[in-house]
Amino acid sequence: MDSPRKSIHGQWSSRLAFILAATGSAVGLGNIWKFPYIAGENGGGAFVLIYLVCIAVIGIPIMMAEVMIGRRGRQSPINTMRALATEAKTSRAWVLLGWAGVLAGFLILSYYSVIAGWALAYVFRTGSGLFTGLTADGVQSIFTTLVSDPERLLAWHTIFITMTMVVVARGVRGGLEKAVKFLMPALFVLLFVLVGFAWNSGSFEQGIEFLFQPDFSKLSANGILIAMGHAFFTLSLGMGAIMVYGSYLPSGASIAKVSIAVSIMDTLVALLAGMAIFPVVFANGLEPGAGPGLIFQTLPIAFGHMEYGAFFGMLFFVLLVFAAWSSAISLIEPAVAWLVENRGMNRVMASVVAGFVTWLFGLMTVFSFNLWSEVKPMSGFEVFKDSTVFDLLDYLTANIMLPAGGLLIAIFAGWKMSRASSVDELAMGDRFFYPLWRFLVRYITPVAVIIVFLNAIGIF
Repeated sequence: MDSPRKSIHGQWSSRLAFILAATGSAVGLGNIWKFPYIAGENGGGAFVLIYLVCIAVIGIPIMMAEVMIGRRGRQSPINTMRALATEAKTSRAWVLLGWAGVLAGFLILSYYSVIAGWALAYVFRTGSGLFTGLTADGVQSIFTTLVSDPERLLAWHTIFITMTMVVVARGVRGGLEKAVKFLMPALFVLLFVLVGFAWNSGSFEQGIEFLFQPDFSKLSANGILIAMGHAFFTLSLGMGAIMVYGSYLPSGASIAKVSIAVSIMDTLVALLAGMAIFPVVFANGLEPGAGPGLIFQTLPIAFGHMEYGAFFGMLFFVLLVFAAWSSAISLIEPAVAWLVENRGMNRVMASVVAGFVTWLFGLMTVFSFNLWSEVKPMSGFEVFKDSTVFDLLDYLTANIMLPAGGLLIAIFAGWKMSRASSVDELAMGDRFFYPLWRFLVRYITPVAVIIVFLNAIGIF
């Protein structure tokens, strides 16, 4: 029997709307630069194969669990965990999982907005032809000038937060759904256009080989750990976003099918991004292993030396903005939902309050690159001696809060929720697929997430 709870925020109009929204949440800057880079450096096609196995064993079971918990509770993550802990007759301390998810999303958006602001700035810098013909030093100078100016960073951070809250304030169907129905198809169109541009770069085959050619000699034990970690992080698990999106999912939609669809689309974006980026990089004799600098320092050099590079470079940074925007609206939604449910605010006021607090916290990241660049809050610890406030926020959320959230979601769904409740929500039958999911989420997935956590904090 379906849960009698109903969301006061409304629900997605269809299964497709949820898939687009959850894919938008999952797709971000990591898909555009990190996945192609780590795949190429760890055996190409061999790494992609291991990654897909990890998605199946880690990513999809936890996503199903998080969506299931969200739909069962039909509220913000905090109130959902409170209600489901009561339903399961277990400790009320499980509400802390909801709080941790909301806090993680809030902290991530506070610095994610600043980085997204860089992408916004580069849309105009690239489109105006600013990078045309520049050397590496020239491009480096433009980037340094941007991040060292707190007023510029503050302006772009403010614009991006405002863009995000305008969407969230309009509600589930009027804001979130309308936005993702535009942003996600537009993102795929931009990706295919950029792949077409890369096709004509003269180095398309070299880029494809870097990304897909299996080289098992490069696939070390550490490469497998990297695949496990990325399979978990890429789907935006453990931060409340998927849980709150699940609370808006119609009762008749198959949680297993939508989770698989989101995983496939998220991986497709990452692979298409690699197909668009690396041929351009190789065509200009640049270093494909540039990490975060690939986006804001290496690629502008490439676009600056190619025919129509200004136009296609601008499209690339528009793509980045769209990816960041679709993620941002999911990161703040859990906090907005809680304010509406618990503080009697309407949606607009809740969005303004959540947006302002996020913007305020974002100042720490803005200043980390300039005024506070020499401030090292935990310099007394060897591992953090050179870490700025931004570095610490990134470490805390990515390496501790998200793995812990994912682990607790798996434990709650597999061990605390009754079998009847999970059978009811997942509606997979009770012969093969449900027992397989339950086995994975109870035994295999938690162990895998613990390994990811230990690797992320440097124990492995």
